[in-house]
Amino acid sequence: MKIYTKTGDKGFTSLIGGTRVAKYHLRIESYGTVDELNSYIGLIGDQDIAIHHKEVLKQIQDRLFTIGSSLAADPERSKMVIPDLHMQDIELLEREMDAMNEQLPELRHFILPGGNNTISFCHIARCICRRAERITVHLANESTVDEKVNIYLNRLSDYLFTLARKIANERNVPENQWIPRM
Repeated sequence: MKIYTKTGDKGFTSLIGGTRVAKYHLRIESYGTVDELNSYIGLIGDQDIAIHHKEVLKQIQDRLFTIGSSLAADPERSKMVIPDLHMQDIELLEREMDAMNEQLPELRHFILPGGNNTISFCHIARCICRRAERITVHLANESTVDEKVNIYLNRLSDYLFTLARKIANERNVPENQWIPRM
């Protein structure tokens, strides 16, 4: 099988189910942004971080592929069986955040992104996740989107923020607190 098909050369692509849409279609934008997020999650996982973080990130990558598949399917025409997102997937993120927060100092200031590369990658992924969430919320107002997708993306952005703080804590990197000028 060749990697290139030439079917998208005129600016259109197919959803799962066969529907042809413009490459700027909101559904394409949504799963493309989830794919971008997944790449950044992989970048974080490639860093020198705790094995447990790597394992959770691998699970998150799997769930993001599930979300991408769901978003790539035409809800009216697709007959393909697509993996499901479960409430347990959302609950995993919540449990992980709770466990990390137990070991972190109380958050009393906004945190500016930065500190080291790994922490910055977490913040970049968090921003991409928020963008993915905004796009899928928009899509959900126009078409069918599993409500768990938006919940998962919302929790994932919080998880990535908490992971950035946890990695800073593990490496003794001071948090870059925002202290506004007055």
